Amino acid sequence: MKSALLRLRESQDSMSATERAVSDYLLSHQGEAMELSIHQLAERTFASPSTVIRMCQRIGFAGYKEFRQAVTCELAVRRLNQEQEHKEITQSDSLDDIVDKVTYKNIMSLEDTKNLIDTETLQTCVDLVRRSRTVLLFGLGASLCAARDFYLKFLRLNKPCVINDDWHSQLLQAKNSDHEDLGIVVSYSGETVEVIECMKALRENGTPIIAITRRVSSPVAELSDLRLYTTDNEATFRSGAMSSRISQLNIIDILFTAFANSEYEYCLDQLSKTHIAKPPTAHKLGTT
Repeated sequence: MKSALLRLRESQDSMSATERAVSDYLLSHQGEAMELSIHQLAERTFASPSTVIRMCQRIGFAGYKEFRQAVTCELAVRRLNQEQEHKEITQSDSLDDIVDKVTYKNIMSLEDTKNLIDTETLQTCVDLVRRSRTVLLFGLGASLCAARDFYLKFLRLNKPCVINDDWHSQLLQAKNSDHEDLGIVVSYSGETVEVIECMKALRENGTPIIAITRRVSSPVAELSDLRLYTTDNEATFRSGAMSSRISQLNIIDILFTAFANSEYEYCLDQLSKTHIAKPPTAHKLGTT
């Protein structure tokens, strides 16, 4: 079951002002709000019951009843960890605190990413990778590191991939694409100008695009054909791109494994063929 609260939080940018007011109340009064009827919730948020229903439908639920059931279940599962989830690094933290908080944040990032995965979309992405002549990879900064991980994984399976470290080269590879290729864009913010320019060139050439990005309204999301969502949970040290990077790499691992499983025997042979064995100990540098 997908996380209802996560969907709610990461869809707020696309909501109307009244829907946003309802969602803000639900997110800040999670336990209390689940005791309210739809009419009571509407009254407290100065909205109408129809607004509440539209908000629930916007994030994939039939109505408020289904949404409330999903949230109640989610809160029961996550109650023990709820307090730690919102803690951030502070200057007074000990090294033990930092270890615990960073590790917990990464674990939550993986859990939230799992809740955002739509298996039908994932299957379509796998099919696109299988049919494509060449996979063209795009990303800058920390997202480029994630894209390079994709390149190295699929290189072992002999799936043609192209990745360039500088933006001008990425733009050229986009301009040279066609409908037989596949563009995979990795962007946490969804607003990186250089990446957006590459996506516009891909669309002009009719090249299908998969975006690995946050579940928010953004130019990258709008320009893509398919989206595999990462979580929006960076905070104090966002410039370090920590939990978002873990989320991106997890998506790439899932896509890689799903693709390999779809061509099981071939990929198994390729992984065996491309395995680089470590040299014997006696041959290591500096030994005799």
